[in-house]
Amino acid sequence: MIAKNHSCNIIISLLVSHGIKQIVLSPGSRNAPIITVAARNKSLNKTVIVDERCAAFVALGMCKATNGSVPVALVCTSGSALLNYAPAIAEAYYHNLPLIVISADRPIEWIDQDDSQTLRQYEALANYVKKSYNIPSTCVSDTQKWFVNRIVNDAIITSNNGKKGPVHINIQLDEPLHQYIGANIDSQRTISMPSIIQTLEDTTIDLLSANVYNKKVLVIAGFQNCEDKYWLSSVTNKLESILNKCPNIVFLSESIANIYIKDGICNIDRVLSQMSADDKDALKPDIIITFGGAIISRFIKQFMRDIPSCQHWHIGITDTTIDCFKKLSYRISIHPNTFINQIYNKLHLSSSIHSYYRKQWIDIARKAEINHNLYMETCEWSDLKAFSIILPKIKGNLHLSNGTPIRYHQLFKHNTKVKKIYCNRGVSGIDGCTSTAIGAALNSCENTILITGDLSAQYDIGALAINNIPPTFKMVVINNGGGGIFKFIGSTSSLPEVDEYLVTKSNLPLDCLAKGFGFEYYLAQNEHELEAAIDPFLECSSKPAILEIITQSSKSAIILSKYLSKN
Repeated sequence: MIAKNHSCNIIISLLVSHGIKQIVLSPGSRNAPIITVAARNKSLNKTVIVDERCAAFVALGMCKATNGSVPVALVCTSGSALLNYAPAIAEAYYHNLPLIVISADRPIEWIDQDDSQTLRQYEALANYVKKSYNIPSTCVSDTQKWFVNRIVNDAIITSNNGKKGPVHINIQLDEPLHQYIGANIDSQRTISMPSIIQTLEDTTIDLLSANVYNKKVLVIAGFQNCEDKYWLSSVTNKLESILNKCPNIVFLSESIANIYIKDGICNIDRVLSQMSADDKDALKPDIIITFGGAIISRFIKQFMRDIPSCQHWHIGITDTTIDCFKKLSYRISIHPNTFINQIYNKLHLSSSIHSYYRKQWIDIARKAEINHNLYMETCEWSDLKAFSIILPKIKGNLHLSNGTPIRYHQLFKHNTKVKKIYCNRGVSGIDGCTSTAIGAALNSCENTILITGDLSAQYDIGALAINNIPPTFKMVVINNGGGGIFKFIGSTSSLPEVDEYLVTKSNLPLDCLAKGFGFEYYLAQNEHELEAAIDPFLECSSKPAILEIITQSSKSAIILSKYLSKN
């Protein structure tokens, strides 16, 4: 008689006791015991997805829907299944999102022995997780149960504290597999780790705040995971107060920073495209302060790198020294909200500063807005024109795929009816954009609109097969006949091979796919058709919907190039 093995029960019990609600399961035989125990636990919301690559991106989207406040678990079987998780796990790592990866494995003695469905799973994701854990195939004695309990507690704590990110639990499961399946064991010991609020010493904050005076300062916000629902409003209020006090400070934010403040600039590329060489020389900052994730705008990155000398302060909890502009002076490893609060308290008590620095930026931003509006009045049918029609209509949460959609969005005025804007900018891949947005829709009651390109849509077409996609999910596909970005960027646009080997026209019968997967389908091939289709598409409430927009990549590239060189 084989003694009952408790490892699967301990794992699932601890997920629940740590407050995890969502678990994404991919069917398999080796992971059947974990799936069965999870299925029998009524506290977990289970989503079953066959394709592991798709499943991992769905879990990522679920985590994004809560802004990373609660980890999401995902379970796969042994073998190559785990490797299919890699793209989404890398995105989660660089986006600071907590995922709990649980992979079933054969016992270690069978690895590299030509046994079925085996490979070296432990630490297979080591470069893209905060920590890897390996659970042995035996968990019967009190000491063995204590060990599993301890390391699973550690995994969940590690994922969800400090710089958040994914962790990997690899569990060896031996035959017979039914020995792992049973009623949930007694409530597990749960180890908690209270959050530690780190602050800067008074002498440090005095030094930093003193440096701000009589300096030209640019504050740049990249993407944020705002797990505290009051975080954004607190940051917005403090930043607005700082700007009121300090006209020498300019605030730039990207779309996925989700921070919009009075006298802030949220159309970085649009503004910088208006600047002459003399403007850039006059407006170069003395100090750059950045917080949040990676910067999208290639204009601002090049602008900063071209400045001969300035200080760069990066605010945030990171594992590495981030020096994207090649100017880093201070790596300030505290939460941005804490830094903003501390420096606000110092600046708020100080006398007013006299400077025209922000006014100069705002004057150029207003000129850029006027030119934008004039250009759009006569803009021909293109990707840019399509975005100008779509974006003002959207309500709810907006997901943007990588490549051109996120860059186009940053050229337009913020739509206040959009609650949050998301994009997979951790590693900026196109591979799981649809799955991520669907995952978010599954974990939210808000409308979730994805704007994607035809190659991104084709890359992740399996996502449309996910069961129970809610009618709140809407997918806009800009079908410009391939990778339109390659027709725009200077390094590829003039290559004779661009059409055949880079743009790569896709075979994407979206009308047939929509019908086969139970989506409503809408088509727009010109401005008039898009104006007619956009409202019915967004208002469709009976099933999820796809809107295909047909444009020409070559023409769109020319129109965008003219737009960005119109000064």
